[in-house]
This record gives sequence, C-alpha cells and structure tokens, in this order.
Amino acid sequence: MADKTLTCKDCGAEFVFTEGEQQFYAEKGFTNEPQRCPACRKARKEQRRNNNYNN
Repeated sequence: MADKTLTCKDCGAEFVFTEGEQQFYAEKGFTNEPQRCPACRKARKEQRRNNNYNN
C-alpha cells in the first residue's frame, strides 16, 4: 500500500490517507476510504457530541 491523496467532501481540501491509516481501516474491516479531512472529521464529531448533549 502507498499513501493516497484524497479530497474532503465538505471543504474540498486535499489530505493524505497514509499507509498506516489504510492498514488500520483494513484491520477494523472498514471498506470505504474516509470522505472528510481530519479537521472536518473532528468538527463533525464535535457537532454530533454537542447535539447529543442537547437532546
């Protein structure tokens, strides 16, 4: 496996999906590549966390 450059579907920024991350995804059984850059993933996670506290 080699590092892959992907494009975030939220902000359009390019980010690197490293060989190590690809191995981690494979070990967990994930078949899809990440769709969001790390910053957008973090923001989305925070948004979900805040929505859960408000419900």
